[in-house]
Amino acid sequence: MIVIQGLVKSFGDKEVLCGVDLEIKRGEFLTLVGPNGAGKTTLLRILATLVKPDGGKVVIDGLDLNKDGVEIRRRIGLVSHHHLLYDELTAEENLIFYGMMYQVPRLRERIGELLKLVGLDGRRHERVRTFSRGMLQRLAIARALIHDPPILLLDEPFTGLDQRAAKAFRELLSNLVGKHRTILMTTHNLEQGLTMSHRLAILHKGRIAYQASKEKLSLDEFRDTYNRLVKM
Repeated sequence: MIVIQGLVKSFGDKEVLCGVDLEIKRGEFLTLVGPNGAGKTTLLRILATLVKPDGGKVVIDGLDLNKDGVEIRRRIGLVSHHHLLYDELTAEENLIFYGMMYQVPRLRERIGELLKLVGLDGRRHERVRTFSRGMLQRLAIARALIHDPPILLLDEPFTGLDQRAAKAFRELLSNLVGKHRTILMTTHNLEQGLTMSHRLAILHKGRIAYQASKEKLSLDEFRDTYNRLVKM
């Protein structure tokens, strides 16, 4: 579903991505971990067509990132610690806004389905500024799914969530796995990544330093590998 070859990106004199090679299969949940400054957010923003790479090749669902940006955006939903919601609009009004952007058919019906999925059906007419951090992230998932994209990009989606909200969010994400949806998530939490995903990769110093399926890893082994690599 996603093929990345030799991806390079710099900001001024700082080279953030130094030749990233990575492939993600259709329907796979891949978690990308790495220290601060490793380039995780930059990589996701490139895949979401928000940042242009300096070099390399990216193919998403058979489409070239450099040529087919508009069509690729229709295939992607993005969730980050910035929820991209309008505070003065209600939950329903936010989804109407984004649904109209994507010309979603049967929009009212789709909004009802998503609000039930994320557990916010009873709060649909409340303004977003009254929502807790956990509720905002759940609504952000609904926003990202409004156009039913086959790819979901999650950039540190658990940032700022308390334990209860994080548990609810994990359960919500688990319901999205295995439905022909490809998920790429970045996180600092190694245990969370190992528990939730099919495969894990470590991004360090702008390159993929390690990757393996979770069946081949224990948490202790993965933590040891991570600590060894990031200290190099």
